[in-house]
Amino acid sequence: MRILLVEDDAMIGEAIQGALKNASYAADWVKNGQTALTTLECQHYDLVLLDLGLPGKDGLEVLTTIRAKGNSVPLLIITARDDLNDRLRGLDGGADDYVVKPFEMAELLARMRAVLRRKGGSATPALSNGVVSLNPSTREVTVSDRPAMQLSNREFALLQALLTRPGAILSRSDLEDRIYGWGEEVESNAVEFLIHALRKKLGKEAIQNVRGMGWMVSKGK
Repeated sequence: MRILLVEDDAMIGEAIQGALKNASYAADWVKNGQTALTTLECQHYDLVLLDLGLPGKDGLEVLTTIRAKGNSVPLLIITARDDLNDRLRGLDGGADDYVVKPFEMAELLARMRAVLRRKGGSATPALSNGVVSLNPSTREVTVSDRPAMQLSNREFALLQALLTRPGAILSRSDLEDRIYGWGEEVESNAVEFLIHALRKKLGKEAIQNVRGMGWMVSKGK
């Protein structure tokens, strides 16, 4: 999944971006509100992490603009402002959650997973098509009654993208977009290599190739 981090503090931004990448997210980082709005106009994101104390355009203004444009991207406010009025303005303005700094990354990641579950209409932590089941909190995958298996970061990111939309065909560029952030080198056969590795672990039928279009996992039964 691809995350947009909007944070002007260099130390905090570097720490969060690094933690997101370690958790298998493709994470892009911008440092002011206007750049965030411009970026959201031209790039799809699965979730936004938005600081409030931004230079130029305040985070609450950014939130208002995002929602006024009809963009329903999941959004968590991450801020040092713990005043009740700020929390109410953020949540009533369209934020899906509000996290006060300082926070533990484990908690932020858990809140991100919870928001993504709610947006996806699921109450359970696992993504599943009835055959393959992926647990985002442990990054373990199970197939039918076989023991759970660990995946590499990029294997996890690719399978998560497919299981988020069972039955939908995702092209190579769709999958690359969800696996790699800005500035990360993408090898020409990276997606095919990852799918080959996943099929060896999950079985050849787990991921279907749709010739000339891309790959998908079935909706299951």
